[in-house]
Amino acid sequence: MLSTAMGNLFCCIQVDQSTIAIKERFGKYNDMLEPGCHCVPWFIGDQIAGKLSLRVQQLDVRCETKTKDNVFVNVVASIQYRALSEKASDAFYKLTNTRAQIQAYVFDVIRASVPRLSVDDVFEQKNDIAKAVADELEKALSHYGFEIVQTLIVDIEPDEHVKRAMNEINAASRMRVAANDKAEADKILQIKRAEGEAESKYLSGLGIARQRQAIVDGLRDSVLGFSVNVPGTNAKDVMDMILVTQYFDTMKDIGAASKASAVFIPHGPGAVRDVATQIRDGLLQASSSSSAQ
Repeated sequence: MLSTAMGNLFCCIQVDQSTIAIKERFGKYNDMLEPGCHCVPWFIGDQIAGKLSLRVQQLDVRCETKTKDNVFVNVVASIQYRALSEKASDAFYKLTNTRAQIQAYVFDVIRASVPRLSVDDVFEQKNDIAKAVADELEKALSHYGFEIVQTLIVDIEPDEHVKRAMNEINAASRMRVAANDKAEADKILQIKRAEGEAESKYLSGLGIARQRQAIVDGLRDSVLGFSVNVPGTNAKDVMDMILVTQYFDTMKDIGAASKASAVFIPHGPGAVRDVATQIRDGLLQASSSSSAQ
């Protein structure tokens, strides 16, 4: 305060950086003073009417309005503006309350734009709303020495009940998509499992057919070899002896198994012949089926 008083006494004034001082003479605009030290002789009627900042300023405007589908929303617009140095006199003299007048223009544009859109379109077209606000402000404030640097729609807040309903709709939609994806995945697993089972059964059938063919080929070779080496025997005798031997080997394996259960079969001098006949008929049938395949 002492330095200011001394400056006024010696008719000197300091203007800070990014600031314009408005000088008047006998109440009439006289000049703009740039940053630095200036002589303002008060005794000839010169005085500083005020100072104008050239820095970018920000004004946040909250506007409540209604959408096309009758939903009340609060739209928050952020306006960044500054005074133009070459039009500092217009910015200083033509507007009495810059922030209030900018707010009035923002209200007018938002309340003219949002009611034509649904609540979903308001979120999607917020950049268009911001551009409309910027164009209107630029057109109006350029005559008063101000420049609109940037206009942003920073927030859109619907009514709390509407917001909750929108979240529930979104959650239901995502759950429906997840359920469809899960069902599709289960379908693919079932198809692959069925294809695997079909392939497994096919290969198992091939294995069983080859096993039966190998048994038949082995028995045939054994019968032929025995008939050649032992004169006086025919194929039927050799076959009966091989089958009876296999029958007793099987009984031995069943009795030797640790977890074998009791097996009751008809056993006697005539039963062996019946068993041989049954086994031979079964193998001959298997051989016929393999040859047909």
